[in-house]
Amino acid sequence: MANFALKVIRLGFSGLQAVSPTLAGRAAFQLFCRTPSPRPKGGKAKAAHAAGAARLAGGERFMLKLSGGAKAHAYRLNGGALGKRKRYLVTHGWGSSAVYMADLVSMLAATGAEVVALDFPGHGRAGGRFLHMGLAVEAIAAAGERFGAFDAAIGHSFGGAALMVSAAGLLSDVAPVTGERLVLIGAPSEMAWLFTDFGRLIELRPAAQAALENEVHRITGRRLEDFDAGNTAGTIARPVLVIHAEDDKEVSAAHARRYGAAAGNVRLFWANGFGHRRIVGAAPVLGAVAAFLEGDAQEESSESIKKDAEIIPFFELPVRRAAL
Repeated sequence: MANFALKVIRLGFSGLQAVSPTLAGRAAFQLFCRTPSPRPKGGKAKAAHAAGAARLAGGERFMLKLSGGAKAHAYRLNGGALGKRKRYLVTHGWGSSAVYMADLVSMLAATGAEVVALDFPGHGRAGGRFLHMGLAVEAIAAAGERFGAFDAAIGHSFGGAALMVSAAGLLSDVAPVTGERLVLIGAPSEMAWLFTDFGRLIELRPAAQAALENEVHRITGRRLEDFDAGNTAGTIARPVLVIHAEDDKEVSAAHARRYGAAAGNVRLFWANGFGHRRIVGAAPVLGAVAAFLEGDAQEESSESIKKDAEIIPFFELPVRRAAL
């Protein structure tokens, strides 16, 4: 946020929480869920967006209706009557969209598989400016209902976390994502720190902060602490490949280690040098994803992963919500 806008927001919340911490918390949640403009900013972002859009231009496009009037958008490549084939789902991160996942989508489509790439509400072609985890999980379920069962799902950042929440069946009234395998790329392992950092940013006092976090339970039926890989990964029997860069400055590598420590079926692949965003199109990453989906991924032993997780603290590095 620009300094002036942040000062105005802090002043507004200072007054509102003095009158009603509950109203302040609810207003803070609405602000927390507001998504950035889908228009790319800067030369590099515009070039990447144009290149990705060109690669997905031949795909079919679908709008998926969600609760409360929200919508998700989906691209489908290799759709239609092509005979028996794999079907993969791809989800993006906060502030991103399917076009920024075009390298991965194209690689998967080149195998002959049917590929569905989502734009979550408030992102890409979906429209709107609002998203929370419940809506993301609902969008994943809507894709499954529209296109059929998936053989695997691959998600980056927030999109990876949403896949884990879906696969674990945390939202009891939403169908979980199908598939024999999951791939998480640069994904956070829990959500509490996001709310803590946001509350500090806008200077919420304890009562208003509690009201902000209570909105998660009011809307999803689950408490904030339930959205944690330590509580969910162990409930997922399917193999999970976690890809992360130790130089990721937006989602700490400690999140990957937490995933690895949570269950023996989680495999860890380090893609160092590619940070948080370039990782989704990096050649070694695409190769690792392809191998894993074919059942040939090479992974560290679960004992090694657990040992690393014990050595490196969870809150090792600062992280920013904008990346998710």
